[in-house]
Amino acid sequence: MKSSLCFALPLCCALRLSAAVPSVDGAWIDLTHAFSADTIYWPTADPFVLTTEFSGRTPQGFFYVAKKFSASEHGGTHLDAPIHFGEGRQSADELPLDRLIGPAVCIDVSAPCLANPDYEISVTDLQGWERIHGKIPDDSIVLLHTGYARFWPDRKKYLGTELRGPEGVAQLSFPGLAPAAAEWLVQNRKVRSIGLDTASIDYGKSQKYQTHVVLLNRNIPVFENVMNLDQVPATGAQVVALPMKIKGGSGGPLRIIAWVPKKS
Repeated sequence: MKSSLCFALPLCCALRLSAAVPSVDGAWIDLTHAFSADTIYWPTADPFVLTTEFSGRTPQGFFYVAKKFSASEHGGTHLDAPIHFGEGRQSADELPLDRLIGPAVCIDVSAPCLANPDYEISVTDLQGWERIHGKIPDDSIVLLHTGYARFWPDRKKYLGTELRGPEGVAQLSFPGLAPAAAEWLVQNRKVRSIGLDTASIDYGKSQKYQTHVVLLNRNIPVFENVMNLDQVPATGAQVVALPMKIKGGSGGPLRIIAWVPKKS
């Protein structure tokens, strides 16, 4: 019995691992904007700064480069951890990995979003997608393709304004997910996390950030300023979204990628 059990356990683990590894018939897509002086941050946040501490040949004769950076948690491609808007909810280091890795659906709402910079993605949009592609599967990562990544890093086109500070916040204009649609998702669909290719899950003119409140209070993390969603199919992709593991962090820089199966 013992020898049979010893054989069965590794076999079981191997089967689970093989099921989680993507098929070789596909490609990895980078969904992350590079961080640089051009990276878009919230109008009230300090920009990304990268400075060189040393670059060149050392006295010992070998080449060496070392740099340091400073950045807000919320800028560029980044995570919103639940604690960002949810008192007592999970911080960046507390998020379980199964909230950050898994199968994804990509909902293309670029047509209405590009036609109206103040568009709020609605329940009707989500249900319209489901009529074509089927019900959003349980435990999915939901990606919302607004088309706004094409404007990066033009602050005027991407945010609706080049102004900084509180004056810039007052002039923000870009699409987001309507609070009612966020509530519909958490009430009717079991989602792991939600990402989109704009600066905020709430649309730019939001004053109360209700979509943040709805999602983050349910410990559903949010990925913002994602890119290349035009390369992610409606169904079939696998996403890996790993943020900087900041202890107690309300968010942080994010490297997010998607495995996209080859079209048959």
